[in-house]
Amino acid sequence: MSKVTAFITDGTEEAECIIAVDLLRRAGIDTQLVSCSGSREVTTSHQIRITADCTFEEASLDDSDMLFIPGGKTGVENFLAHDGLQEALKRQAARGKYIAAVCAGPSVPGSLGLLAERRATCFPGWGSHLTGAHPVNEGVVVDGPFLTGRGLGFSIDLALQMIEVLEGKETALDIKKRIQHPNTI
Repeated sequence: MSKVTAFITDGTEEAECIIAVDLLRRAGIDTQLVSCSGSREVTTSHQIRITADCTFEEASLDDSDMLFIPGGKTGVENFLAHDGLQEALKRQAARGKYIAAVCAGPSVPGSLGLLAERRATCFPGWGSHLTGAHPVNEGVVVDGPFLTGRGLGFSIDLALQMIEVLEGKETALDIKKRIQHPNTI
Protein backbone atom coordinates (compact mmCIF):
# COMPACT_ATOMS: atom_id res chain seq x y z
CA MET A 1 0.00 0.00 0.00
CA SER A 2 1.22 3.48 -0.84
CA LYS A 3 1.78 6.12 1.84
CA VAL A 4 1.20 9.85 1.52
CA THR A 5 2.08 12.54 4.02
CA ALA A 6 -0.13 15.62 3.70
CA PHE A 7 1.05 18.73 5.51
CA ILE A 8 -1.15 21.33 7.18
CA THR A 9 -0.35 24.40 9.23
CA ASP A 10 -2.00 27.55 10.48
CA GLY A 11 -3.33 29.43 7.45
CA THR A 12 -3.56 26.42 5.12
CA GLU A 13 -6.37 26.47 2.56
CA GLU A 14 -8.39 23.73 4.21
CA ALA A 15 -10.39 22.59 1.20
CA GLU A 16 -7.26 21.94 -0.88
CA CYS A 17 -5.83 19.86 1.93
CA ILE A 18 -8.93 17.92 2.95
CA ILE A 19 -10.02 17.12 -0.62
CA ALA A 20 -6.71 15.37 -1.23
CA VAL A 21 -6.71 13.56 2.12
CA ASP A 22 -10.32 12.45 1.64
CA LEU A 23 -9.84 11.07 -1.88
CA LEU A 24 -6.52 9.42 -1.07
CA ARG A 25 -8.09 7.64 1.90
CA ARG A 26 -11.09 6.58 -0.21
CA ALA A 27 -8.56 4.97 -2.56
CA GLY A 28 -7.13 2.97 0.35
CA ILE A 29 -3.89 4.95 0.44
CA ASP A 30 -2.33 5.29 3.89
CA THR A 31 -2.53 9.06 4.30
CA GLN A 32 -1.25 10.84 7.37
CA LEU A 33 -2.14 14.49 8.03
CA VAL A 34 0.88 16.17 9.63
CA SER A 35 0.80 19.55 11.34
CA CYS A 36 3.75 21.88 10.84
CA SER A 37 2.50 24.31 13.49
CA GLY A 38 3.96 22.63 16.59
CA SER A 39 0.52 21.49 17.71
CA ARG A 40 -1.87 18.89 16.31
CA GLU A 41 -4.60 21.52 16.12
CA VAL A 42 -4.32 24.12 13.38
CA THR A 43 -6.50 27.04 12.40
CA THR A 44 -6.91 27.18 8.64
CA SER A 45 -7.19 30.14 6.28
CA HIS A 46 -10.95 30.34 6.84
CA GLN A 47 -10.73 29.95 10.62
CA ILE A 48 -11.67 26.27 10.73
CA ARG A 49 -9.91 24.24 13.39
CA ILE A 50 -8.58 20.91 12.21
CA THR A 51 -6.81 18.29 14.27
CA ALA A 52 -3.97 16.58 12.43
CA ASP A 53 -2.96 12.96 12.97
CA CYS A 54 0.39 14.06 14.39
CA THR A 55 2.86 16.91 14.51
CA PHE A 56 5.84 17.18 12.21
CA GLU A 57 8.09 16.19 15.10
CA GLU A 58 6.05 13.00 15.69
CA ALA A 59 5.80 12.02 12.02
CA SER A 60 7.71 9.36 10.15
CA LEU A 61 8.33 10.84 6.70
CA ASP A 62 11.06 8.72 5.17
CA ASP A 63 8.68 5.90 4.22
CA SER A 64 6.27 8.23 2.41
CA ASP A 65 5.82 7.60 -1.29
CA MET A 66 4.50 11.14 -1.71
CA LEU A 67 4.59 14.40 0.22
CA PHE A 68 1.70 16.82 -0.35
CA ILE A 69 1.62 20.58 0.24
CA PRO A 70 -1.65 22.51 -0.03
CA GLY A 71 -1.85 26.27 -0.53
CA GLY A 72 -3.18 29.22 1.37
CA LYS A 73 -1.06 32.38 1.55
CA THR A 74 -0.35 32.32 5.29
CA GLY A 75 -0.04 28.55 5.31
CA VAL A 76 2.54 28.61 2.54
CA GLU A 77 4.46 31.36 4.31
CA ASN A 78 4.52 29.10 7.39
CA PHE A 79 5.66 26.12 5.28
CA LEU A 80 8.43 28.25 3.73
CA ALA A 81 9.66 29.13 7.23
CA HIS A 82 9.67 25.50 8.44
CA ASP A 83 13.26 24.21 8.21
CA GLY A 84 12.27 20.59 8.91
CA LEU A 85 9.80 20.58 6.02
CA GLN A 86 12.42 22.07 3.71
CA GLU A 87 14.83 19.26 4.58
CA ALA A 88 12.14 16.59 4.18
CA LEU A 89 11.33 17.88 0.68
CA LYS A 90 15.00 17.85 -0.30
CA ARG A 91 15.35 14.24 0.93
CA GLN A 92 12.19 13.19 -0.91
CA ALA A 93 13.44 14.74 -4.15
CA ALA A 94 16.91 13.20 -3.75
CA ARG A 95 15.24 9.78 -3.50
CA GLY A 96 13.20 10.44 -6.64
CA LYS A 97 9.94 10.08 -4.72
CA TYR A 98 6.78 12.06 -5.43
CA ILE A 99 6.05 15.59 -4.27
CA ALA A 100 2.62 17.10 -4.96
CA ALA A 101 1.46 20.64 -4.29
CA VAL A 102 -1.47 22.87 -5.19
CA CYS A 103 -2.23 26.59 -5.46
CA ALA A 104 0.59 28.53 -3.74
CA GLY A 105 1.96 25.21 -2.42
CA PRO A 106 4.29 24.58 -5.42
CA SER A 107 6.27 27.63 -4.28
CA VAL A 108 7.60 25.56 -1.37
CA PRO A 109 9.53 22.98 -3.44
CA GLY A 110 9.93 25.66 -6.10
CA SER A 111 11.79 27.99 -3.76
CA LEU A 112 14.24 25.16 -3.07
CA GLY A 113 14.96 24.75 -6.78
CA LEU A 114 13.40 21.28 -6.77
CA LEU A 115 11.21 22.15 -9.75
CA ALA A 116 14.11 23.45 -11.86
CA GLU A 117 13.83 22.41 -15.51
CA ARG A 118 10.36 20.97 -14.80
CA ARG A 119 6.97 22.08 -16.04
CA ALA A 120 4.83 23.25 -13.12
CA THR A 121 1.72 25.24 -12.39
CA CYS A 122 0.61 27.27 -9.40
CA PHE A 123 -1.77 30.01 -8.36
CA PRO A 124 -1.29 33.18 -10.42
CA GLY A 125 1.26 35.47 -8.78
CA TRP A 126 3.29 32.68 -7.16
CA GLY A 127 5.23 31.67 -10.29
CA SER A 128 8.23 33.77 -9.28
CA HIS A 129 8.81 31.24 -6.48
CA LEU A 130 9.24 28.37 -8.97
CA THR A 131 13.00 28.84 -9.24
CA GLY A 132 14.26 27.52 -12.57
CA ALA A 133 10.94 25.86 -13.44
CA HIS A 134 8.94 26.24 -16.64
CA PRO A 135 5.62 27.66 -15.37
CA VAL A 136 2.57 26.72 -17.42
CA ASN A 137 -1.03 27.84 -17.22
CA GLU A 138 -2.60 24.40 -16.85
CA GLY A 139 -4.86 22.96 -14.19
CA VAL A 140 -2.73 19.94 -13.24
CA VAL A 141 0.81 19.21 -14.35
CA VAL A 142 2.82 16.02 -13.85
CA ASP A 143 6.54 16.23 -14.63
CA GLY A 144 8.51 13.26 -13.35
CA PRO A 145 7.96 12.88 -9.61
CA PHE A 146 6.36 16.35 -9.27
CA LEU A 147 2.62 16.95 -9.43
CA THR A 148 1.31 20.51 -9.28
CA GLY A 149 -2.15 22.02 -9.37
CA ARG A 150 -3.13 25.62 -10.12
CA GLY A 151 -5.69 26.16 -7.37
CA LEU A 152 -8.65 24.98 -5.36
CA GLY A 153 -10.74 24.48 -8.49
CA PHE A 154 -8.30 21.77 -9.61
CA SER A 155 -7.93 20.03 -6.22
CA ILE A 156 -10.09 17.05 -7.14
CA ASP A 157 -8.25 16.53 -10.43
CA LEU A 158 -4.89 16.79 -8.68
CA ALA A 159 -5.95 14.28 -6.01
CA LEU A 160 -7.14 11.88 -8.73
CA GLN A 161 -3.78 12.26 -10.48
CA MET A 162 -2.02 11.54 -7.18
CA ILE A 163 -4.07 8.35 -6.87
CA GLU A 164 -3.30 7.36 -10.45
CA VAL A 165 0.48 7.67 -10.09
CA LEU A 166 0.46 5.74 -6.81
CA GLU A 167 -2.23 3.09 -7.36
CA GLY A 168 -2.94 3.06 -11.08
CA LYS A 169 -5.48 4.35 -13.54
CA GLU A 170 -8.19 1.83 -12.57
CA THR A 171 -8.17 2.94 -8.93
CA ALA A 172 -8.32 6.60 -9.94
CA LEU A 173 -11.20 5.88 -12.32
CA ASP A 174 -13.05 3.97 -9.59
CA ILE A 175 -12.77 6.95 -7.23
CA LYS A 176 -13.78 9.30 -10.04
CA LYS A 177 -16.96 7.29 -10.60
CA ARG A 178 -17.69 6.98 -6.87
CA ILE A 179 -17.57 10.75 -6.38
CA GLN A 180 -19.62 11.43 -9.54
CA HIS A 181 -16.82 13.38 -11.21
CA PRO A 182 -18.28 15.17 -14.27
CA ASN A 183 -15.98 13.28 -16.66
CA THR A 184 -17.60 9.96 -15.67
CA ILE A 185 -21.33 10.75 -15.65
